[in-house]
Amino acid sequence: MIDKLKEEFKDKKILILGFGKEGRDTFKFLRKLFPNKILGIADKSELKDIEKEKFSNSKWHLGKNYLNSLKDYDIIIKSPGIPIHLPEIEKAFKKGKITSQIEIFFNYYQNKIIGITGTKGKSTTTSLIYQILKEAKIKTKLAGNIGKPVLNLLFSKSKNEFCVIELSCHQLYNLKKSPYIAIFLNFYPEHLDYYKNLREYFLAKSNIAKYQTENDYFIFQDKQKEIKNLAKKLKSKKIPISLCKIKKRAIFYKNEKIINLKDIPLVGKYNLDNLKAAILTAKILNIKTAIIKRAIKKFKPLPHRLELVGEFKKIKFYNDSIATIPEATILAINSLKGIDTLILGGYDRNIDFYNLAKEILRKRIRNLILFPDTGNKIYEEILKIKPKQKINFYFLNSMEKAVKLAYKITKKGKICLLSPASASFNLFKDYRERGNLFKKYVKLYARKL
Repeated sequence: MIDKLKEEFKDKKILILGFGKEGRDTFKFLRKLFPNKILGIADKSELKDIEKEKFSNSKWHLGKNYLNSLKDYDIIIKSPGIPIHLPEIEKAFKKGKITSQIEIFFNYYQNKIIGITGTKGKSTTTSLIYQILKEAKIKTKLAGNIGKPVLNLLFSKSKNEFCVIELSCHQLYNLKKSPYIAIFLNFYPEHLDYYKNLREYFLAKSNIAKYQTENDYFIFQDKQKEIKNLAKKLKSKKIPISLCKIKKRAIFYKNEKIINLKDIPLVGKYNLDNLKAAILTAKILNIKTAIIKRAIKKFKPLPHRLELVGEFKKIKFYNDSIATIPEATILAINSLKGIDTLILGGYDRNIDFYNLAKEILRKRIRNLILFPDTGNKIYEEILKIKPKQKINFYFLNSMEKAVKLAYKITKKGKICLLSPASASFNLFKDYRERGNLFKKYVKLYARKL
């Protein structure tokens, strides 16, 4: 298949649009394919000449007018972070010029793909499935956001491999092929600064299953109306997550016991749906229950997802920096008993915090440390519901100050939880930096204070 791709791309003028981590990986792939071809590179940021020297035979389009170059190219490989509704981008989409790493991969990969999407739980579910397949000694690649870059897999000559890949809405946007096994875990409002509305966001997610055939499988969250309605329109074999049930303090597939709840190394009831999706995938592939159970018991939870940082000065600290929407924080505060201090807030993506405010009041959380910009919105939402309440509000813009304060105000024997309900981009590079700084200062002030 790589030869077919090479043939189709060889006479085309190619532009890499967006030159961050994914754009640079695209460059390496194309350079391996075409050692001497001149490649266009467009990005809003400027690069120093010494940096440009690393990327030979390139034509650069950098700075504020970087989109002016789109008209000069036949194929534009767009990075997910580049907005889709800029006029130049929309025009290029209409002309069929724009593609992506994921689209190229889906068009030319010769083995079977297991794709996972959902507003929350993608990484955990992807990792669980990969662990189970590895335990079953099935040749498998882990790709995408938490694995190897997808394009390099096109050089693989093995015909007996599965690829397990986490798929974000940005990666799924405009995709016209769907995986062999598609998993849609859940759907909540997010990325409303990127899409025109909630419907457009859902349609992007829906591409994970939209193009499946009758030989494919769709594992879906049947508790949510939108996803159930999508399932009704598909040709593929539909498998609801509720096919796995919780009874007798264990997960059952049909009438077969898979694993006791006490043997699951994941915190939070919401992770049970992630586990069920992984189990259903394993059952499609006829993996034995003993192997599934062994793989789950061995699984190491991913960082920043209700991660216990430790108990210091008789306070338990949990890092849930991945919680970038209110629903994720609601699930987190319902998974832990004894939360006394909650650190919230971040970049504003026009999301509603009413239900989160209600849950904070219902749980009687005593201290809220609030980061801008959404920290103010959460504060105002709480006051609208209950103007007179016994919450202590603290408005800060530094993780170090937040952790230092948390040590002072959190009662002994209780919990301090970082679960921001918001994206990180105004104060931090990403959720990982936010979570890592939280862990750093928790350990630092355990010694200092």
